Amino acid sequence: MLKAWSKGEGASADEVFPLLYDDLRRRAHSFLRRERQGHTLQTTALINETYIKLREQRNIEWESRAHFFAICATLMRRILVDYAKTRQRAKRGGGVVHTPIEEIMLAAPTEGGVDLIALDDALNRLAVLDPQQAQIVELRYFSGFSIEDTADVLGISPSTVKREWRAAKAWLRHQLTKGDGK
Repeated sequence: MLKAWSKGEGASADEVFPLLYDDLRRRAHSFLRRERQGHTLQTTALINETYIKLREQRNIEWESRAHFFAICATLMRRILVDYAKTRQRAKRGGGVVHTPIEEIMLAAPTEGGVDLIALDDALNRLAVLDPQQAQIVELRYFSGFSIEDTADVLGISPSTVKREWRAAKAWLRHQLTKGDGK
């Protein structure tokens, strides 16, 4: 159905999305559980925003179910970063929105977690240096893909994903902690 949707034949977003909704909801909920306490964006709102963004996409040729979830991970990342920027602007520079990220050890645990905007900026810099590593972080962290799922989506071996994942985490840890005297 995804392939038919991308070719404009038969299935539409309105028909495909409900079939994948439960899986997408689990992934979004898993990610939002790692958000800071008191985060006001709910799972349903994140999925609805993702759906709206998906409907706006043109000329996507869905390769597989995993490819669909990879695109959703990218969209969720953008939505969450935009949300964080909006909250920061609303407070006129007060309180930075933080995302606890200790589970993947990108940075040393801190009281408030890691600044999602700083993480996004660092991830964008990583994408310039090593696009594959940036994709691995996006799939593993923002979509909760396993090593095997990530390897399948990117068409690389699981051992390559593990190696690149370790390297990306080390690089991001350095980027996220270099400004605080460490």
